[in-house]
Amino acid sequence: MPTKKQLRADELVKRLKKLYPDAHCALNHTTAFELLIATILSAQCTDERVNIVTAELFRKYRGPKAFADSSQEEMEEDVRSTGFFRNKAKNIRAASQKILDDFKGEVPDNMDDLLSLPGVARKTANVVLGNAFGIASGVVVDTHVKRLSYRLGLTTQKTPEKVEKDLQRLIPENEWVMFSHWLIFHGRQVCNARKPLCDECKLADICPRTGLKK
Repeated sequence: MPTKKQLRADELVKRLKKLYPDAHCALNHTTAFELLIATILSAQCTDERVNIVTAELFRKYRGPKAFADSSQEEMEEDVRSTGFFRNKAKNIRAASQKILDDFKGEVPDNMDDLLSLPGVARKTANVVLGNAFGIASGVVVDTHVKRLSYRLGLTTQKTPEKVEKDLQRLIPENEWVMFSHWLIFHGRQVCNARKPLCDECKLADICPRTGLKK
């Protein structure tokens, strides 16, 4: 017998799929490597800002070798506006070099190898695997996904790792990649952090905040 939480999760998947049929990764990229770089830059930065930076970055540096051969100082200047630019520049250059040295210049398509790259944690690896390779390795938990998962009663956990485990138990594996995109779209368009548009929300009747009150 499915629990109330499981039934709610099933209904959320059904509705979100209809509400956001065009949901997609908001980071502009044409290759797995570009997505990797963009995702590293997205830490503590908006996707909009990352896309502005990478538009020039990907014209200037073509592939892992160009990034690896860049100087630390120049890369810092190129990514400065994304914040934490020194560490991001260092990780981008080191990850690019490791891709050249250990993976024949290609971004690896499995979790263990991706996690071996400097600057890559589970969230980044999930983004790359799901959106560049179509591999559902897990559920991407960014600030929107974490916040909405809590608001919608899918988890009571506080850390991204524990939130992801709860979502993996509730959401069908073949929907893991898109579920994050759906929640991100909903979080940006309707359920924002400060003033959620509950009166306009198509999920309000099954949301613990406004509907079930459980």
